[in-house]
Amino acid sequence: MQPYFLPYIGYWQLMAAVDTFVVYDNIKYTKKGWINRNRMLLNGEAVTFSLPLAKDSDDLDVVQRRLADTFQRAKLLAQLEGAYRKAPHFAEVRPLLEQVVMHPQDNLFDYLWHSIACVAKHLGLNTHLVRSSDIAIDHGLKAQDKVLALCRALQATTYVNAIGGLELYERPAFEAQGTRLQFIRSTWAPYPQWPNQAHVPWLSVVDVLMFNPLSQVQAALSTDCEWL
Repeated sequence: MQPYFLPYIGYWQLMAAVDTFVVYDNIKYTKKGWINRNRMLLNGEAVTFSLPLAKDSDDLDVVQRRLADTFQRAKLLAQLEGAYRKAPHFAEVRPLLEQVVMHPQDNLFDYLWHSIACVAKHLGLNTHLVRSSDIAIDHGLKAQDKVLALCRALQATTYVNAIGGLELYERPAFEAQGTRLQFIRSTWAPYPQWPNQAHVPWLSVVDVLMFNPLSQVQAALSTDCEWL
């Protein structure tokens, strides 16, 4: 999977479903993806928050990108605090936010890697996290061929991807090398947010943690999803 900044609940359900979770560091950074941004609930609406990046070539990998010198960590933390200060579980989640947002690393991947590890620990996940560049394969491979190579290198009997990969991967290619291909889709139901406001779905995991008891979120990691 790509490294995302405080991604939605489905990312963590995928992590909970596997033994080893490979995070791409040597993959091209994409501007319009979710690598350095996500959404929070503010005044009843989904509002984007993001990590500003230093200006650089669009051809660089994620691990080659850096956070902007102008990135004001305290300001981002204050924005998240302002949005959720009155949420029922703010007190429990606020230390996690500070740990993630105030991390001093300015390398984009290292900053994201730290955030992923912090949230995984908070959720009680013991899944083994691996950087893709640490796996001995031909890293010039692309798309499905790269995934197949990673699976071979890790001797994976099963490869699990999010539902978005349904259009990208072919089961026969995986079966030919003895790897079962499966997909997981989140079925997380709407949960109470602010009173008298319509539920806004698929926000950052921050929103989920702010409005739901941690024990309930942990249980949902394996129950509120379906396999295809």
